[in-house]
Amino acid sequence: MELDLQRYSVRTDLAVESRELVSGSEAPPISGVLEDVKQEDGIKITRLDVQNEAASQRIGRVKGHYVTLEVPDLRNGDTGLQEQVASVFAREFEDFIQRIGIGKNASILIVGLGNWNVTPDSLGPLVVENVMVTRHYFELMPDRVSPGYRQVSAVAPGVLGLTGIESSEIVHGIVERTRPDAIVAIDALASRSLERVNTTIQIADIGIHPGSGIGNKRKGLTQEILGVPCIAIGVPTVCYASTIVNNAIELMKDHFGKGAPETGQIMGMLNEIPENERLALVKEVLEPLGHDLIVTPKEIDEFIEDIANIVASGLNAALHEAVDPGNAGAYTH
Repeated sequence: MELDLQRYSVRTDLAVESRELVSGSEAPPISGVLEDVKQEDGIKITRLDVQNEAASQRIGRVKGHYVTLEVPDLRNGDTGLQEQVASVFAREFEDFIQRIGIGKNASILIVGLGNWNVTPDSLGPLVVENVMVTRHYFELMPDRVSPGYRQVSAVAPGVLGLTGIESSEIVHGIVERTRPDAIVAIDALASRSLERVNTTIQIADIGIHPGSGIGNKRKGLTQEILGVPCIAIGVPTVCYASTIVNNAIELMKDHFGKGAPETGQIMGMLNEIPENERLALVKEVLEPLGHDLIVTPKEIDEFIEDIANIVASGLNAALHEAVDPGNAGAYTH
């Protein structure tokens, strides 16, 4: 019987990984996908534009714009690097919203998705705690608002299991009453690469579907549903156990290949199976046992605070002209 690979397809929320799955990281351009990659002081910036439905179907990503920042050294806890990443993120985010037509005076609703009781899923609520909210000043004392600030409101709607209400429904009600010009939704993501967990930030203009990275199908936060542009900011904080096993097999293959000519004998058939099929095999073995766990690194407590501050600082600088990117740290309500 032929194995149904679709059932065991790789779960990833990152556009760069979807593109790599199609033709590898060093492959030539894909028709309908514009890609621009540059390095800036240890930060890899990848801009992907999925231009049409054919390209969307091929790489499995919704048509739209994606910007990804990859910072392998972000795990080291270097404060200077974190400030640099926040500054680069602020610049990229500001350029991104201008490119999709969101003006400097547009009002913004920031939505922090996730469960504040579960550390790897608490990114959104933590960012909301640290962003600079100003809408109440514009509403109550507009004459006292200095130039260089825009209307920003923020909410952490919780998760369905805590509230009994879909996040999308809560946000939809807020949008109907407050009428923001755009929404920025922050959520934790899932990655297929261990190297990208805790080191990557993605910006996209396609909205977001809470829980999609871990296989939960929830009503999304998109322009089609909410009626206003919805920008998604995500950081991968988890990956699947099957991904770790598959990566370990690949590392073993590379390790034995360097030091032993009989790699084929050591690895057996696993040496010949393509990566996607091997991952499908690992999933086929683990899932019936309930062992395809969702895994997060042990240092997640410290990291989630750091990355939330990076994202919040970047948003503060990008959304308010009066805020210095070098001095846009955590904000207390």
